[in-house]
Amino acid sequence: MTQAVATGSSHTRQRIIAAAIELTARDGWSSVTMARLAEAVGVSRQTVYNEVGSKPALAEAMVLDELGRFLDAVERAFDEHPGDLMAAIRSAARAVLELAEDNVLLRAIVSATHAAGTDLLPLLTTHAGSLLSTARAVLTERLARFELPFDEHQRTVVIDVVVRVVLSHVMQPSDTPARTAEDIAWVAGRVLGAPH
Repeated sequence: MTQAVATGSSHTRQRIIAAAIELTARDGWSSVTMARLAEAVGVSRQTVYNEVGSKPALAEAMVLDELGRFLDAVERAFDEHPGDLMAAIRSAARAVLELAEDNVLLRAIVSATHAAGTDLLPLLTTHAGSLLSTARAVLTERLARFELPFDEHQRTVVIDVVVRVVLSHVMQPSDTPARTAEDIAWVAGRVLGAPH
């Protein structure tokens, strides 16, 4: 993903992103045009372009906006379990997976079947660089509060694996959020040498 447009968060920009998410969930990504967004938000087409740039930049903004909601849940989970790493991981994974179940944008992206509708899928898979690096940064900051018997490289590897496993289950759940979160915490506990 690129940072084509400043990530500043104006009220108009947020309204445009929210309208784009709603249109995508209801009618598919291919139906989202700058003209439709302008009409939905009550601004000019030029204002839409000024706020979000191109359609690819809008797609990235939508995904990163939703990612913010998921990472807020991760941070809350770690705040609720400041001294218990496994409980924090379990709670964070469960919160993310529960949010994913009901996330309209995520469901629209994952369930898109026609070519124009699948344009967003790479933002969660092959072009997920910004998403992954943002998620890793949050987890890195949270794990820094715990004493782990790893050097920096090993810590980075563990964080990357946990983020990718959770993202995999977000994209294609294999069980309930509660059971999957238990499994993720168990695996993380084994790797981290922490009690489950």
